[in-house]
Amino acid sequence: KIERFFSLVKKIRKETDIPLVLMTYTNILYTHGYSAFMSKAKSVGIDGLILPDMSIEESKEYLKSAKKNNLDTIFLVSPNTKNDRLKKIARVSTGFLYMVAVFGTTGVQTKIHKYTIDAIKNAKKIVGKKIPIGIGFGVSTSADVKKYVSLGVDAVIVGSANLKIIENTPPSKLQRKIAKYTKMLKKSTRVNY
Repeated sequence: KIERFFSLVKKIRKETDIPLVLMTYTNILYTHGYSAFMSKAKSVGIDGLILPDMSIEESKEYLKSAKKNNLDTIFLVSPNTKNDRLKKIARVSTGFLYMVAVFGTTGVQTKIHKYTIDAIKNAKKIVGKKIPIGIGFGVSTSADVKKYVSLGVDAVIVGSANLKIIENTPPSKLQRKIAKYTKMLKKSTRVNY
């Protein structure tokens, strides 16, 4: 299965030079060996990795292999991440820092919480311009995108809403529907200050 994935990435890489980031779990890399997996990922065109279950305390080998293979390491922080830990995570993150917008699991949410707004403001103060901040988990509407961009995040990550479209759309209409949805969200990034 992993070879099919790498083959697909290789095809995508021929079509675009937009950075490609793989979000997966640590056990996938661990099973194949960090260095071997990352070498293969880089060779097919992956630019960075998001491992939601990788803690900075257990990341020494991961970080070493990522550096060796020139891959970005994108770590997650939550709205309740303490400042000292936020600083540590930001130091080892490259590419961008991934802020989780909501407590609980990912999926389409219905509102932006005050604790998320406060966490963004705090992270911007702590991290400054050292690394871009992306926000995800629960983002699905143009209003979400506008609000997050107005708060100063550098990227808005939409996953579950796209998966919902994929699940509920016939293959013949899928590309058009995803493109329309993505363009609508992209248009929402243009915020007047």
